[in-house]
Formats: sequence, C-alpha cells, structure tokens
Amino acid sequence: MTGGALARLRRARVIAVVRAEAPDAAAGAAHALADAGVQAIELTFTTPGAGDALREARARLPPEVLLGAGTVRTLDDVRAAVDAGAEFLVTPHLDRPLLEGMLETGLLTMPGVFTPSEVAVALDAGAEVVKLFPAGTGGPAHLKALRGPFPELQVVPTGGIRAADVQAWIDAGAAAVGAGSELCPPALVRGGDWDAVRAAAARYLDEAKDA
Repeated sequence: MTGGALARLRRARVIAVVRAEAPDAAAGAAHALADAGVQAIELTFTTPGAGDALREARARLPPEVLLGAGTVRTLDDVRAAVDAGAEFLVTPHLDRPLLEGMLETGLLTMPGVFTPSEVAVALDAGAEVVKLFPAGTGGPAHLKALRGPFPELQVVPTGGIRAADVQAWIDAGAAAVGAGSELCPPALVRGGDWDAVRAAAARYLDEAKDA
C-alpha cells in the first residue's frame, strides 16, 4: 500500500502544502492546485476543521491526486486524518509513539527529521520516507550529507523551498519536495486568489519537469 503512494509522490515531484484559516479555503486551494497539475497535496492540521477540509477536498479532487494530512501532532489527528480519507500522513517532528501509531494505519508516513540521530530512529521504527524539515536552513548539501550514512534514505525536503530550488533538491537525491507558503501563500488562500495560486503552482511544476 505505502509503496504505491511513495511511487506516486516520486512521480508528482512537488507536494503542495496548504495552510488555511477555514476548511472551505483549504479545499478551494487544493482544487486550484489540482487544476494547475499538482498531483500531491497536503492539507495541514493547523487549519481549523482539518478533517472537514480533507473530506471536502477529497470530494472535489480527481482520484489520481494524492491527498495527505500534514502537521499531524497527536494520535487524535491521525484518527481524524484516516477517517477523512487522507492517503499519507506527515509530522513536523519525530515522536516515536506518534510515528508508531501512524505506521499502524498502513498509510505512507513521513516523520519530520533533521539530524542523523532522528533519521536512524525513524528508519528503525519502520518509516519508508522522511520529511527533512526545515529544509531551507540546511540546503541540499545537508540532504547529501545525510544520505552518506543512510544511502537508502527516501527524503521529502520541506520548508523554505522556492521554485528555483527544486532542481537542486532533486539532484541531491530528494524523492520529491514539499512547498508551503512559497507555493501557496496564506494571503492568496485567504483572499481566494486561485489564479495566482495556479500560476505559482505552474512555476514549481515547470522546474520539477526539468529536474
């Protein structure tokens, strides 16, 4: 199950991370992103009513778009995400009991890591892929360094990644990149400026296509 989701993430290259102030805004952003061609979208639990946002987005999105839940911080979040139809789960941090609970769902799980010790714990727990966060503070060189002792590591760097950065991250070995406010600025989501969201997504996809 998770292998299929990971393969889809790798094909998508770009995961759009959506933070919104209301479920309908999150679902609207997801729809605009899918219109632009984004094939993997993550709605975060910082959005009030995140479960409702996931349900609404899943109902509006084409089935080929992979929909995940991000900023998962508690087991209650995990249950809500699964109930709402999330296809992958992402944390901003590494918490062993939380990670084990996420893995028990059978969904593709991406724990947030930054250090070699955190990578080792995540892999030992059974994670297939990790989220390198915050990626922008370390850059692609940090990813390359981590993959030295962990050559099998599947990584999705997230945080501070601009469209122009995508190729460097893919070249460094990233399975895909996650882009939040740089791709889907909260102000655009708040204002419902879906044309601007689609234009930003197109820039990222153009870079990913050439990577």
